[in-house]
Amino acid sequence: MSPNKVNQIDKLAPIIVDCRDGGDELLSREWLITNKLGAYCSSTISGCNTRRYHGLLVAATVPPLGKVVALNYLMDELVLSDDSGGEKVFDLAAFEFDAKFSPDGRANLLEFRDDLAATFLYRCGKTEILKEIILAESVNAVAVRYTLIAGAGGMLRLRPFVSLRDFHALRRAEEPSHLTYLHYHDGIGIEDCRSNIGTLHVAVSSFAGPVGAIPGQFHPDPQWWYRFCYRREITRRQEGYEDLYTPGCFQAGLAEGGAVQFTASFPESVKVDFDATVERKRQRIERLVESVGDNADESMRRLAAAGDVFIVSRSHGLPARTDSTIIAGYPWFADWGRDAMISMPGLMLETRQYESALGVLRTFAEAVNEGMVPNCFDDYGGGSHYNSIDASLWFIIAADRYVRATADEASWRNILAEPVEEILQSYRDGTRFGIHAETDGLLAGGDAQTQLTWMDAKVGDRAVTPRWGKCVEINALWHEALRIASERSEHHDRVLLFSALADRVAKAFEQTFWNEQSGCLYDCVNNEGKDASIRPNQIFAVSSRYCLLPPEKQRSIVKVVQTELLTPFGLRTLSPNDPDYRRRYDADAAAYHQGTVWPWLMGPFIEAYLKVNNFLPDSLDQARNWMAAFDGHFSQAGIGFVSEVFDGDPPYEPGGCIAQAWSIAELLRVKRLIARCRVDNR
Repeated sequence: MSPNKVNQIDKLAPIIVDCRDGGDELLSREWLITNKLGAYCSSTISGCNTRRYHGLLVAATVPPLGKVVALNYLMDELVLSDDSGGEKVFDLAAFEFDAKFSPDGRANLLEFRDDLAATFLYRCGKTEILKEIILAESVNAVAVRYTLIAGAGGMLRLRPFVSLRDFHALRRAEEPSHLTYLHYHDGIGIEDCRSNIGTLHVAVSSFAGPVGAIPGQFHPDPQWWYRFCYRREITRRQEGYEDLYTPGCFQAGLAEGGAVQFTASFPESVKVDFDATVERKRQRIERLVESVGDNADESMRRLAAAGDVFIVSRSHGLPARTDSTIIAGYPWFADWGRDAMISMPGLMLETRQYESALGVLRTFAEAVNEGMVPNCFDDYGGGSHYNSIDASLWFIIAADRYVRATADEASWRNILAEPVEEILQSYRDGTRFGIHAETDGLLAGGDAQTQLTWMDAKVGDRAVTPRWGKCVEINALWHEALRIASERSEHHDRVLLFSALADRVAKAFEQTFWNEQSGCLYDCVNNEGKDASIRPNQIFAVSSRYCLLPPEKQRSIVKVVQTELLTPFGLRTLSPNDPDYRRRYDADAAAYHQGTVWPWLMGPFIEAYLKVNNFLPDSLDQARNWMAAFDGHFSQAGIGFVSEVFDGDPPYEPGGCIAQAWSIAELLRVKRLIARCRVDNR
């Protein structure tokens, strides 16, 4: 395959997957293209959708929320003339119905390239076609371009398949709906006449050198196709069958030196300049790649580029007012407070996107209520959810990191100081979910039915890891937040208040959480006792900027965590020696925090490890070696990204979201830390 010069990114080679062997392996590797609204398109590299969340256009109707699967599939066929004067049809698409594939274009797929556009190379007889998919940057629109790169031209037949539904739902042909289409002079509009969800606009154009764009011919042929199978949903123990509507078929000639472009937009009709869209994205990604320096290794550059998909706009309800926010993970998460605050330093500060970083802080600062940062915003515009004890503390830490990176003291005074002090005073005095500081200064909250920490999995009404009372990492974060405020406050009485409270927390922390028998920290302490489960949460007591424990106990904690929890892809959430340990995730909520590995925890672990080893050269080499396994992961699950979780036992299969913000952010942050320390030690 000859290089596609339009899509090349300086200093970052695309990930190329040889698809000639075909088979089920192509169904386990997924691609993702996004825009800055929160919209996305995604599928497997085979082109076969295996999730209800897959689609060629998943629009963000209330950016970055209100996700609608507007265009599910495009059945694309190449019709060529054979030697006898007849026609031969080659499938490019792949659909699965109860383990049967029809059509099945996998046999014609030679190569997938993860580039600025998702790129596929097909060989149909002696003809080779390049198919590229890109999302428009500022509107809900997708463009699919077909270019003849070798052999004789032919006719493309393009049949769209549509569900027009919420991205968590599934469409059934028998349910009350009336999917239909309107035929315009330059395309069609597909809509559900029984809902106000909006119209999907579809057009096809053929480009042939100086002739310009020639509209494709539309041939009406409305049909329902039944029981598309989404195998990953079935694996996740979810409903995995859907019926899809198709209004008919477009035809367009594909000649030598020409191209055919399919465009779909929702809910407005939009034209997409393919090359201009790719060029804008290329310039932005190249700035990210350059931001990590000339000496960055390939994986560091890839992490910097991958972070772009999570940084999107959020409207504040004013005509001209938007700010940045961070999508927690694709395909199904929105912007979550905890994830955004943990991710912001790696995604934005390490890549010098300071204006966007301040925008994220402002987005959540304006949503503080009763001294709490939202855990998440409602997917359907129903306000904010505040069921998190740590999001507010992470907000203070992220705000401090922003100011230390930028020296933007004015923004601290004018934007950040007020919500920071509101959070700390509310937490001290008491706020939602029983969150309050006890007489020893330690922070407590929740009960056996709530899940306020990041270990928040529930099965029905049962919290899988009921961490309530005094949690170890919550109090490490609480102590750090108090120290930050005492150092930054311009009011003498607040300085005294927060400093005194931080001193009380420090005095009580070791006495409350130190487990002499295990040589590490208890995970949680409440009126039912002390939880001696060996979990990764204790590592934050060491990685914190502010000392809570003597050096020998810090070293002991790191050693226990390394021995019991460290894997090539992050830290396990529970020791394998615990009777509740779950060795496989298998999309089971009960295993989410009972042994499942989380890559983002590699950040605080390596920071703690380097700290107790005085950042010496040998420890830096060891830390870099621990990061090496991720180099091969970029082509394993979500192509070019890092997954949300991995199994606790070998071979550490990835699971959860195919692209997780804090996984990428913390790996980038700690890789940059290692690189800076190596330079300092020269």
